[in-house]
Amino acid sequence: MGTVTIGVSIAVPEPHGSRLQQLRAGFGDAAAYGIPTHVTLLPPTEVADTVVPAVEAHLAEVAAAGRPFPMRLSGTGTFRPLSPVVYVRVVEGAEACTRLQQQVRDPSGPVARELQFPYHPHVTVAHGIDEAAMDRAYEDLAGYEAEWPCTGFALYEQGADAVWRKLRDFPFGTVVVPPQGGHVDRGSVSAR
Repeated sequence: MGTVTIGVSIAVPEPHGSRLQQLRAGFGDAAAYGIPTHVTLLPPTEVADTVVPAVEAHLAEVAAAGRPFPMRLSGTGTFRPLSPVVYVRVVEGAEACTRLQQQVRDPSGPVARELQFPYHPHVTVAHGIDEAAMDRAYEDLAGYEAEWPCTGFALYEQGADAVWRKLRDFPFGTVVVPPQGGHVDRGSVSAR
């Protein structure tokens, strides 16, 4: 029996995911291309490889009960000095992410675990690089904006080469997506 390192996250879709990954690499973060751009729901967690089917079944149940929600990123934040991280802030969808990560880590489930830090949904854009590059990431992305409908999450495994690879997608139980940011499309309304 061996072990594997898994994680669960919400992927940042294209074109935003690749753009943020390229920027992360440009700031000097060597791990950038080994980590798909994401919002973490379960941080790297080592489990017995025989537990993975139970994890998949648990995640399928969580996803089946879930509903799509709007996600919006805006501006930057940092965990410094506690942790050498600069991130793009999740300004819409954070509460839904918090609920999801609690369900994923449910004490009765196969990946129950305590977190090293309180959960704070975010998209890492710099980690463990020199302070000047961290400052540049924080400043360069201060005006960053992206939004999309979150329709599910995925299970990933970290390979021996430290690259994270998707094992399986878990779409939510419905495809009805609420309007983004509470905006109403008035394109077809004419003022007379």
